[in-house]
Amino acid sequence: MSKDGSTFIAGHRGLVGSALLRACAARNLPTIVRTRQELDLRDASAVTRFIGAARPQTVIIAAAKVGGILANNTLRYDFIAENLAIELNLIEACRVNQVPRVLFLGSSCIYPKLAPQPMREDCLLTSALEQTNEPYAIAKIAGVKLIESCNRQYGTDWLSAMPTNLYGPGDNFDLHGSHVLPAMLRKFHEAKLAGDTPVTLWGSGTPRREFLQVDDLADACLHLLATVHAGQVPGDLVNVGCGTDVTIRELALLAQRIVGHRGEIVWDASKPDGTPRKLMDVSRLAGLGWTARIGLEQGMTDAYRWFVEHWSAGAPARPDSGRPRPQG
Repeated sequence: MSKDGSTFIAGHRGLVGSALLRACAARNLPTIVRTRQELDLRDASAVTRFIGAARPQTVIIAAAKVGGILANNTLRYDFIAENLAIELNLIEACRVNQVPRVLFLGSSCIYPKLAPQPMREDCLLTSALEQTNEPYAIAKIAGVKLIESCNRQYGTDWLSAMPTNLYGPGDNFDLHGSHVLPAMLRKFHEAKLAGDTPVTLWGSGTPRREFLQVDDLADACLHLLATVHAGQVPGDLVNVGCGTDVTIRELALLAQRIVGHRGEIVWDASKPDGTPRKLMDVSRLAGLGWTARIGLEQGMTDAYRWFVEHWSAGAPARPDSGRPRPQG
């Protein structure tokens, strides 16, 4: 990446996109952004025209329709159809307009449900996916293969990065569409305000998850774009995580302590746990010169502070996030 060329961040209002915007600003890197109203990423013709006119030197694809277990499992068609459209439109527009550098951001859910732990990049497509988010995972796998195939057929210099579970400032705290960590922080906060009432959480609490603060991800993305090129790693694919995990029960206890809730935690075992464990093997990333810096407790404390500052009774912390939808 160079200060002489601009970077288009697709999805700049989302959790990842806003972190990328902060990271670029800190480095004085020029950026291009468009809101959903200005550019519908599901409109192939509009995307192609925009990329052709803006002529960015780098495109980071952070736009996606995202959500937790409930959203993924109930809006299955929406999650596969909209994500396929967004990534295909952007990647094809970049190919046609010969964009030098593209970074596609996927998700750790692309790996098999029972993948060996920690999950290496080469375990992709070796066995079945987790059923609750299979449509979303398939869309993200398609994006990875679009990047890899374009590099092979057309000689492009593009990459895919697979982040682990993310959290941080700008997260979605809407309980109908949020991921586990922000949902916990909000539940404990509301229960605390209600007099330390009990908090009910899904599942058994035994699954293990890895969490990366989103500003660490943004830093890793810029590092990869600056130092790694197509053909340097197999599949042009790099995991991005911190390399350590915790149980959901441990996460709940940490969230409860950070919030200051003193009530009971009730585990609803009738609700799904999802994948038993999702820990990324980040040895490839470490070999490329990058490791995470922000610890879980520090990151969660900062995320909770952001939530409290932006929250008002009866409203989601991010007013435009009432339901998971494309972040354009």
